[in-house]
Amino acid sequence: MHNIGNREFFSALGMGALHFVFSIFVVFSSIWLCFALWIQEPFGWLVSRVLIGTWIAFALSILGIYATQHFFSRTKDVIVYIVIFILSLAWYFGLEAKQDREWSPEVARILNYQRQGDIVTLNNVRNFNWHSNGTFDERWESRIYDLNQITGINIITSYWMGPQIAHTLVSFDFANTKPLTFSIEIRKEKTEEFSAIGGFFRKYEVSLVASDEKDIVYTRSNIRNEQVYFFPVNMPQAEMKALFEQYLHKADELNQQAKWYNTLTTNCTTLVFDMVQAVSNKELPTDYRLLASGYLPNYLYDLGAINQHWDMKTWYQRAHVNPRALEYNDFDHQSSLNYSEVLRLGLPQSNPALAP
Repeated sequence: MHNIGNREFFSALGMGALHFVFSIFVVFSSIWLCFALWIQEPFGWLVSRVLIGTWIAFALSILGIYATQHFFSRTKDVIVYIVIFILSLAWYFGLEAKQDREWSPEVARILNYQRQGDIVTLNNVRNFNWHSNGTFDERWESRIYDLNQITGINIITSYWMGPQIAHTLVSFDFANTKPLTFSIEIRKEKTEEFSAIGGFFRKYEVSLVASDEKDIVYTRSNIRNEQVYFFPVNMPQAEMKALFEQYLHKADELNQQAKWYNTLTTNCTTLVFDMVQAVSNKELPTDYRLLASGYLPNYLYDLGAINQHWDMKTWYQRAHVNPRALEYNDFDHQSSLNYSEVLRLGLPQSNPALAP
């Protein structure tokens, strides 16, 4: 038997490990690039798909799967792969978010405001009137809010694809005017539909919508038939005011420069968490439920931010908006104020004095 020395053994072992690591890199980088080309279609539908097919064949040849013949040579193929992938990264991260696209009407306008002390005038507050067939009467308003009149805050979760994933909205109660709801959403173009995969690949810009509850919650509970839950949250008065101001800062950022939405890192829940963390007087623990946003109410309950009088099973039963919202359809007078009352029916209101 031929014996090899320690140097040869470790050299062979190192080369094997290097080949393994590079193979893993080829697999995951190829998957990423193919999805990026599929979503972005930088050269049009047909050419982009031809490029995807060519890249898959190239990657398989490097891995020695289905094709053992190299395109050029083993070394040259590896160099070409790395160079093209680096150029692809430069292309992808060079994609710029924009403000001037043909936007879908419900996200066509950008929220802006004027402020004098604690009096804030919000412009482009959405207050659409939605119909059962999904059409709407477009209506944008300017509203005045006194930040010292904030009396409560509520987390609204809307489920459309199972219990793990929900859209998160934040609603503010005021002593002297109707509630206002903020929603961080994708900014769709007129021809676009939502894609969770597309959200990973710079398909959509971020939109901050300030809206009447009758608009933004009603369309989910009564028009789209999503399952909606309404949770009053205990938060100190100063932090509620500071959180509202964080939304104003976010509006400033998006007015100054468009930003990309990301399904995992820059979405309706993670951005809200970042803003709450910024105003909280204590460090909030990171948790998988911030990504699995459908479980956000459970996370808040464990923090003591949701009233502990009920357990979470009872909370989900009481917080479920849809049964009450169906009755709202039979009201003779379907006003915005009536809908907001329906949302809160039978629920304890948020109490700053009880905030942890």
